[in-house]
Order: sequence, then structure tokens, then C-alpha cells
Amino acid sequence: MAEKKMLRVTQVKSQIGRKYDQDQTLKSLGLGRIGKTHDIVDNESVRGMIFKVKHLVTVEEL
Repeated sequence: MAEKKMLRVTQVKSQIGRKYDQDQTLKSLGLGRIGKTHDIVDNESVRGMIFKVKHLVTVEEL
């Protein structure tokens, strides 16, 4: 079985003052405060969520 690619997503900016849907997207990515990091399987839906909040997070491929 092939290894699944993973992404490490880290929140670097606050969600305060952002749109409601961006706040909910951060929560669905497992984030919620500055400095929090979460490892997520790389797929199209996750890439779409990251694109929506790309100004609030940094992404590394593992």
C-alpha cells in the first residue's frame, strides 16, 4: 500500500475579524489559535480549505 502524503498546517495569524466561513474552515482543519499545528492527509478537499485561509496559515509537505 502506498504512503499517503501528509501536510503540516500551522496557523500564523489570528482569525479575529475574519469572515465566519474562514473561522469555521480553520476549525475544520483542526486549528484555532496562533501557533497551533495539525498534520492532515493531502487531498483535494483539504487543499481547497487551505486555499480559503492561505493568508492565515503556512503549509509544509511531509
